[in-house]
Amino acid sequence: MIPRFLQFHTLTGYVATLLNRDDVGRAKRLPFGGTDRIRVSSQCLKRHWREATGTWSLQDLGSGKSVRSRRVFSDVIADRLKAQGMEIDQIVNVLTPIRSAVLGESIKARAARTAAKEGDGASALESLRTDQVIVLGTPEIAFLASLAQELFRENPADPAKAVQAYFKQKATRDNLKALGMGAGLDAAIFGRMVTSDLLARTDAAIHVAHSFTVHGEDAEPDYFSALDDLLSAHGELGSGHINTSELTSGLFYGYFAVDLQLLAGNLSGDWQLAAEVVHRLVHLVATVSPGAKLGATAPYACAEVMLAEAGERQPRTVANAFMSAIPKRGVKQKAMAAMGDYLGRYDAMYGRHEERRVATMIEPVTGSHGERVTLDQLAGWASDKARAASS
Repeated sequence: MIPRFLQFHTLTGYVATLLNRDDVGRAKRLPFGGTDRIRVSSQCLKRHWREATGTWSLQDLGSGKSVRSRRVFSDVIADRLKAQGMEIDQIVNVLTPIRSAVLGESIKARAARTAAKEGDGASALESLRTDQVIVLGTPEIAFLASLAQELFRENPADPAKAVQAYFKQKATRDNLKALGMGAGLDAAIFGRMVTSDLLARTDAAIHVAHSFTVHGEDAEPDYFSALDDLLSAHGELGSGHINTSELTSGLFYGYFAVDLQLLAGNLSGDWQLAAEVVHRLVHLVATVSPGAKLGATAPYACAEVMLAEAGERQPRTVANAFMSAIPKRGVKQKAMAAMGDYLGRYDAMYGRHEERRVATMIEPVTGSHGERVTLDQLAGWASDKARAASS
């Protein structure tokens, strides 16, 4: 069987943590099956996987990284131009129309550009910031920095005129879109939404679900104080700060799916790189913990179950195995059994067309879970499936 999709399911336990906070500092939640669960957003999960360092880091793969920021033009590209000897006013004069042409210019951005002409150097560069976070790959950044130098040299007195003439050319769009992995590795994996037709939109090849506790929420307020060591010197007792935070515990179900054809396509047809991305992601997902309050809670845990599937059919989550909240006593074994039971019932209704492997510390393991392997073996099996998909 030549697979189109890989799917991964995890069970990971955390105790006394605050993995992902909402706008008021409480743990994110999700109502599911009539019961409130503790939740970790997919955005939080993906950021921690992207930023992870060490043996399995995605940042070490290739040179086509992505930069996500409002400051790509004002800081990254501008700094490159300053290093080439350009003055701040020259940088602003050439980058402003380039930014407008590449991303589109809002009324607010146009007003900021006008104000910047009358401000100092710092405020002038600030006018190059975008209203929203944008994603540009390092190849695109290098291309735009080089283009800015070239167009400024072409017409130092009125670089905007040179920019306008350049972007009127039909070949301009092709130049940007022809960049190999122009949007960067991050965008090739997790996607990039763009509103400009000059940049290539990149559909996410890896789809990540919000993780949630398989049981009802377990949370409590944590009262804490920070003692002031110098108060006693003045004859006073007590703390310099008193507050409360929320701590949660739970067994979280996580799920993500990989579209192998799309992943390789986003990576310019490099199936070896796609296989290496899959291999590293398996380890990252199993071992990298999201978490606020790192210093206060040490929220480090590894997945106790990772189940992988390879097949051609549309992916499907196993989240519905936990629609009825799992009783908290013996939750690990009951969650493992619920996952196996759901997969067995799914196979009975739709037929089993996926190959499965499972790395687990939790019993019971049944035939529905698939062949039992180590995590290293599972990662190798998944990357082999990615290579096989190139056939």
